[in-house]
Amino acid sequence: MRGTIYILSVIAVIGLAYWAYVENYRTQAALSEVRGLHAEIGQAHERLTMLRAEWAYLNRPDRLRDLADLNYNRLELMPLMPDAFGRIGDVPYPQPALLPITDPIELSARTGEDFP
Repeated sequence: MRGTIYILSVIAVIGLAYWAYVENYRTQAALSEVRGLHAEIGQAHERLTMLRAEWAYLNRPDRLRDLADLNYNRLELMPLMPDAFGRIGDVPYPQPALLPITDPIELSARTGEDFP
């Protein structure tokens, strides 16, 4: 009886050691993947910062004004002027289309004299 318990205990210890070994390597692989993802995120943030700076550089008002002047004959763009901007309330928004009434219902109202 004792021999069986010892053998089962040894098998359980070996099984648990194997499980711990496998979990350790899985954890190391997951941590390595997380480090790689953090590096990719950092590179994406750097690229995004660079793209925002480039966008701000390309959209300088003086550069856009010069481009509009150079390409006036081809594009017919008007120069940027402060009075060229309007208010949001001045923008005409299209009215939603009304659906046709296909099955009308007639209604009548009861007056106070009709109630008992």
